[in-house]
Amino acid sequence: MQEGEGRRVLVVDDEPSLLDVLATSLRFLGYQVAEAADGREALAAASRTRPDLILLDVMLPDMDGFTVARRLRERGHGVPVVFLTARESGQDVLTGFALGADDYITKPFRLEEVAARVHAVIRRTAPPAEQVLRCADLELRPDTVEVRRAGQAVDLSPTEYRLLHCLLRHAGRTLSKEQLMDQVWGYGEGDPAVLKTYVSYLRRKLDAHGPPLIHTRRGIGYLLREPGADGS
Repeated sequence: MQEGEGRRVLVVDDEPSLLDVLATSLRFLGYQVAEAADGREALAAASRTRPDLILLDVMLPDMDGFTVARRLRERGHGVPVVFLTARESGQDVLTGFALGADDYITKPFRLEEVAARVHAVIRRTAPPAEQVLRCADLELRPDTVEVRRAGQAVDLSPTEYRLLHCLLRHAGRTLSKEQLMDQVWGYGEGDPAVLKTYVSYLRRKLDAHGPPLIHTRRGIGYLLREPGADGS
């Protein structure tokens, strides 16, 4: 398998030629690459694509990379960030690391250097393989993307799978509609009717094999819990 192994990288730079070269090089190495040309695009893309790493230019037309990183952290995104900059100020380096930067690359640079830094940061910060998620007789295996209820395979669409994965990771806890929309669709202010529809789809498939596991907290959101357990 290639070095990137399907890891997701968001590349942010306002120079079209450099953005294209970086993105193309990383795709060649097996990374799934999203692109953004300014800070607002970067924030939206980070929420939408949930990257494993952001390659972030400091000098952007609407807001600098430090501001982008700060806003990501304020929103709870712990994604690793590697800053790209033409500035060599020691203060810039300190500012970047104070904001949680994982590395700092000064322009001009060699593409081989960028690839090596990206690979090293992702390898260092990658979470351990996720364990099987269970609740009662429901089981989700992240490594194989399999879902079973009472031993029976449950066929889910990608969106249904992401929704169930989110509910299972927080089993026993009520999640607001905004939290679910943000974690499943990448934005927290979408149409709650869409969420309600997918909860209905998911319930229908899961309840075909046993008692209900997904419960509604009217006016708040949803939770997944074992039958007979009290939710909060």
